[in-house]
Amino acid sequence: MKLRVDKQADALHFSLDDSAIVESVEAAPGVVLDYNEADQVVGVEMLRLSTRSPNLDLSALQFESE
Repeated sequence: MKLRVDKQADALHFSLDDSAIVESVEAAPGVVLDYNEADQVVGVEMLRLSTRSPNLDLSALQFESE
């Protein structure tokens, strides 16, 4: 899994694996789901990150696992 923040594009992308993306669908305004050839969601992109979370501190991203 990878989490990438693109400050220039003002976007956050979360990849579940390294599958080739064959289709991307905007599921909600500014939220894009990436699908592989097996029609599985393998990525999620959030656009306009700064307006969604204006106080976001990129240095404080946290990972939780149970």
